[in-house]
Parts: sequence; structure tokens; C-alpha cells
Amino acid sequence: MTHTAAPASTGSPAAPRRGAKHEHRWWVLAVLALSQLMVVLDATIVNIALPTAQRALDFDSDQRQWVVTAYSLAFGGLLLLGGRLSDLFGRKTTYIAGLIGFAAASAFGGAAQTFGELVAARAVQGAFGALLAPAALSLLSTTFTDGRERGKAFGVFGAVAGSGGAVGLLLGGVLTEYASWRWCLYVNLFFAVVAIIGALTFFGRQGPAGTRPKLDLPGTVIVSLGLVGVVYGFSSAETNGWRDAQTITSLALGVVLLVAFVVLESRVAHPLLPLRVVLDRQRGGSYLTVALTGAALFGVFLFLAYYLQSLRGYTPLQTGVGFLPMPVTIALTSTLIAPRVLPRFGPKPMIVVGALLGALGLFILSRIGLDSQYWTTIAPGLVVLGLGMGNIFGAAFNTATAGIDPRDAGVGSAMVNTSQQIGGSIGTAVLSTLAADATARALADGGASRTAQALAQLDGYHTAFLTSSGVFVGIAVLAALLLRGGRPQPRAHAAAEEDAPPVVAH
Repeated sequence: MTHTAAPASTGSPAAPRRGAKHEHRWWVLAVLALSQLMVVLDATIVNIALPTAQRALDFDSDQRQWVVTAYSLAFGGLLLLGGRLSDLFGRKTTYIAGLIGFAAASAFGGAAQTFGELVAARAVQGAFGALLAPAALSLLSTTFTDGRERGKAFGVFGAVAGSGGAVGLLLGGVLTEYASWRWCLYVNLFFAVVAIIGALTFFGRQGPAGTRPKLDLPGTVIVSLGLVGVVYGFSSAETNGWRDAQTITSLALGVVLLVAFVVLESRVAHPLLPLRVVLDRQRGGSYLTVALTGAALFGVFLFLAYYLQSLRGYTPLQTGVGFLPMPVTIALTSTLIAPRVLPRFGPKPMIVVGALLGALGLFILSRIGLDSQYWTTIAPGLVVLGLGMGNIFGAAFNTATAGIDPRDAGVGSAMVNTSQQIGGSIGTAVLSTLAADATARALADGGASRTAQALAQLDGYHTAFLTSSGVFVGIAVLAALLLRGGRPQPRAHAAAEEDAPPVVAH
């Protein structure tokens, strides 16, 4: 990738201007981390509740995917628009609006009496999540400008982003088993209310940074439709296959629209996504890292959950508890190791080492058998994987938003979430296809006995884990080639950043 702007700091932007440090910044971090947890866990918490919800609302199994797909379509398709709206109307305003809308949609979904109402609520959840997530990350980026403090803050935020899916599995299991599937949606009201109170208490007055940008309506429509096409195409591939006309049409249309969007953004006066945001070498490499990590990480959440429940007989709650070593390790690595290493050595060694640890963790998980002991195979694999993810998320989230023009902070932050969402959609579809093909081949060779079917299933899981392990090796190679090495050097802020008031005031 080539530079179109001055080099950005990889780990710590320049020291903040005097008076720009916010006295309640750690409370701000707590509020933002809580809302990020709500958005991330909502992608997995409903998966645990789906079988129970299906029986309660009496819908068919082939319709079940829409409860998940409706959320991912709205979320992935509207992220860039949500990011630009935070630049237009102010991050605090957009953030609170996203919280209110997400909570209202969650309440409606929890009270749903029909399948259509549940799907509609999930779509609205996704839309407001697309408003909320970029605003939260851009608030974090502009609140923490001191290098060491920024490393700690992004370590916490990265821990939440990396482990939220596993927390969703655990929380979903607890709520489904001891309360009701509806509480997997109602629980968002607690998160949202606490976050709204925190935002009103600790976020100072703030508005758009510098000159308010204009909204690129043609670009907004084109990229939203393009992202929806890509996300829907990969969702269709997972259920209908890669040769299905619906899959091919959606993917082709999505790709064409995204190419048209890039061409348009290079020519319009006020682009939705200024290409300087993604063409910066450090930032672009971080976006790619987040996307590929999202693709590979779904191999853990999806197939290990299948293994524990289908082949080992774990309950939903036991499955959630079984995942705990990973989020705990991610949290410890992101908050204790990443903030100390990133300011001294930059993101390159952290991402390379993290990706190699991720590859090793998944290789360990690919060794599981029908009688594997949890503490000798599964737990070690999850711990090693957690060490890797803590390094990757702690470095990539920080680097992706470091040194960005404050006028682009919202849409730049949205690109982080978009990368993770698109990567997850691609990973789910590709890994599901590869696992299904491996299972089919094993069944053809091994017969139809119960043991043969279990072994065939296991063969599919092995294929998914090994493929994900290979993706992490690829991430290590790309990071080594793309990212600059050495200790990050602070740079002078751009003129627009110098003139802009602190996003979060005293």
C-alpha cells in the first residue's frame, strides 16, 4: 500500500495538547467497553437461544438463519454510514442515539410473538449497532492521546472485542438455561441503560471536529448495498452452497458495487470514505489483520461449540464455561502485555507473534478426538489462542485509529468494525463449506454407523481448525511484509487536529 498522507503513529500519537486530557477518561473507557461488549456478544448470545426460540415461536429450521443474518446484514451494511454520521453530528450524540435504538430493538425482540417480529427486531438492532460501534471506537481514539495510556485503553477495548463472542456463549447459556431465551435480548437493556447514564455523566459536551463534512449520498447507497450483497452472499453460501444462483448473484453484485464505490470515492469532493484512510500502510495493514482474524476466529466459536455440544454432550451453559480460558487470557494479555510492548516496539512484532500463537492454538485444537480430555487438549489450545488474540487486538485496534484526521475518526473507526464483520461472514461461509465437504468425504469412506458419523463430523472440525491455523500463518506473513517495524515515532498532529477542540471536554 502507498502513502497518501503523512505517516501515522503506529502505537502512540503525538503527546496531547495541554489541557486536552480528560479527567474522567477511565470512566469513559469503562462506558465504551460496556457498550462494545453489548454489540459484540449480541452476535453469539442469540445463537445459544435459537433452538429454544424456535420451539417457542414455531418457525422452521430453514428460517432460523435469518435471526442471525438479519443482524449481520444491517450491521455490516450500515457501518460506514454510521461512522460518517458520527463525524457529521458528533460522536456523543450518535453514540447515545445508537444505545437508545439498540435497547428499544432488544426490548421489542425479547417480547416478539412471531418469527417476523423477531427478525425485524434483529435487523433494527444491527442498524443501531452500526451507529453505535464506530462512535464508541472513535470516542476512545480521540479521548486517549497519550501513548502509554492509549495502549492501556486499547488493550482493554481489544480484550472486549476479542472475547465478547465467547462471553456471549457463556451468558446465552446461563440465561437460556435458568431464565428464558427472551432474556438473551432483554439483557441488552441493562447494558444500554448503564452506558447511557455513564455517557451523560462522564462525556463532556462535544460536537463534530473542525468543519462539518458533507454526506456523500451516492457513496452511502452504493457501499451499503455492496456490503449487504457481500454479507448476504456469504450467508447464502453457508446454507445454499457456492453454486446457488442466489449466492453467485449476491456476491457478484456486492463486489461490483464495492469496486464502483472505490472509483467514486476517488473522484468526489466529499467522499464517505476518504481513500487516505485505508491507503495508509499501517492503518490498511491493521484493517486487513482485523478482517482475517475475524475470519479465522469463527472457526473457534462455531466449530468448537458444535464439538462440545454434539460430540461431547455439553449443555449450552457448560459450553460457555468451557470457552472461558480464551477470554480470560485475551483480557490479561491485552491489558498487561500489549500496553507495555506496543509503545516500545510497535504493532509489527505483536501482530506477527500473536498470529503465530493463534496458529499454534488452533493446531492444538485440531488434535481433539472423541475422547479428548478438556484440560489436556481444549483448555491449552484456548489459552494459547487467547495469548495470540490479546496481542493482535491490542495492537491492531490501536494502530487502525492512530494519527487519523479527527474529521475522519468516525468513518475510520467504522472500517475496523466493517473489517471484522466482513471477515467473520467470509470465515463462517468458507469454513462451513470446507467442514461440510470433509464430513461428506469421511462419511462416504467410513459407512453410516453412529461412530462413523461422529468421526466424520470430527474430521470436518479438524479441517476447519487447520484451515484457520493456516489463515493465522498468512496473517503473520502479511503483517511482516506490510507493517513498518521499529519503535513508533510520534508525529505532529495535522492542522485540522490542532484546531479541533478536544472531543471529550473537562
